[in-house]
Amino acid sequence: MTTADPTPGVRSAAALPRRVLAGYSLGSLVTGAFGTVPGLLLLPYLTDTLGVAAGVAGLLVLLPKAWDVLVNPVAGRISDRRGDRRPFLLTGGLLLAVLFAAIFAGPVRSGPGAGAYVALAFLAAATAYAFFQVPYVAMPAELTDGYAERTRLMTWRVAVLALAILISGALAPLVVEQTGGGIAGHRWSGVFVGALIVAGTLGVYFGTRGADSRSVEAVEPDLRTQLRVAAANRPFRALLLLWIVQAVGIGTMLAGVQYFADHVVERASGATFLFAAFVGPALLVMPLWTRVGNRFGKPASLAAGSLLFAAGALALLSAPALPPAAVYLIVAVIGVGYAGQQVFAMAMLPDCIAYDTARTGRRQAGVFTGLWTAGETLGLALGPGLYALILQLFGYVSSSTGEAAQQNDTARLGVLLGFTVVPALLVGAAVVLLRSYRDVIRHP
Repeated sequence: MTTADPTPGVRSAAALPRRVLAGYSLGSLVTGAFGTVPGLLLLPYLTDTLGVAAGVAGLLVLLPKAWDVLVNPVAGRISDRRGDRRPFLLTGGLLLAVLFAAIFAGPVRSGPGAGAYVALAFLAAATAYAFFQVPYVAMPAELTDGYAERTRLMTWRVAVLALAILISGALAPLVVEQTGGGIAGHRWSGVFVGALIVAGTLGVYFGTRGADSRSVEAVEPDLRTQLRVAAANRPFRALLLLWIVQAVGIGTMLAGVQYFADHVVERASGATFLFAAFVGPALLVMPLWTRVGNRFGKPASLAAGSLLFAAGALALLSAPALPPAAVYLIVAVIGVGYAGQQVFAMAMLPDCIAYDTARTGRRQAGVFTGLWTAGETLGLALGPGLYALILQLFGYVSSSTGEAAQQNDTARLGVLLGFTVVPALLVGAAVVLLRSYRDVIRHP
């Protein structure tokens, strides 16, 4: 496959300096932490610490994230108009850090008031996150116009994203556990993740200093027109729908980690070990996925990663009969598939943006990334909501003690099916959407 520049005349596809690659990738400490920890901790926090019923807890997690579906395109429009995207990263990231810690610092310790506070704090944090995430995701299309260089940039980004998921996803539950559990433990965990977000924010802001992150060309005159242009981008439509469906599957699995650890694996610090097994191997196979992408192309490689994820998730149906070591090994296979799915979907997004620039003569990455991040946010919000609905249907019993209540066989079956079959079907079935994705390099 050729790696020729799909948008000649915009800017030469020179190799990005390592300082920019590393600096940009540090922003994934922010996106990885906020994309992982609420989905991991928030639902169990509501059901097993604040005593909120599973169905209500699912709505409280879903609604603030659904708000971002409206906010993200607006954030993209604003960042397009303002030009330089880096100030948005600094302001949005630092504000997010404070608001994230506030989610677990409520004055009410249980009941409806506690749930309402969590929902409002989560809503404010999700809004701040929109103004970090949208400009951040828009930057690759402006940092380089090279097809292969975008894959290289996304490889760095996803490697740090995997590290962020490992650090935040594995350590956040451990911080809760080691600082007394319950409300106090979750407050310390909120502070820990907030500090991680600050580190990522400062890293990406200073690391990309001097790099081109400006939307320098005229944009469409109004948001409605821009959205219409995005809808006319056939490869983007296909990729966006796939990304949303797969985000629902990933969000469902993420929401189930603590429940799966408590009621299926039944080991101390099980959630931490599950995350280590999920992310550790993914870090090691990133160079391999890059070679696979260069050899077979991004769409085929995305399909391979997605199907590997789905196969591993289905294999976990046997987890109740397996020793923990075998469960962790299967989770490692899922992690390898997840790494490929993330790398190639993210690398194909700037290709779609470059295709649109060549087609329309306008650079409006913020609108595309606003829709992209809105879809991802919606998917990751629907996942916990879907998992909570499954728990409710299977009779999961909530608790206000800070410890999970004993569950009957039916509830444990719901925990297992929500963690395995549902993510496998969503991530695997979405691959069929690639049939309508047009390779923007071969067919500009």
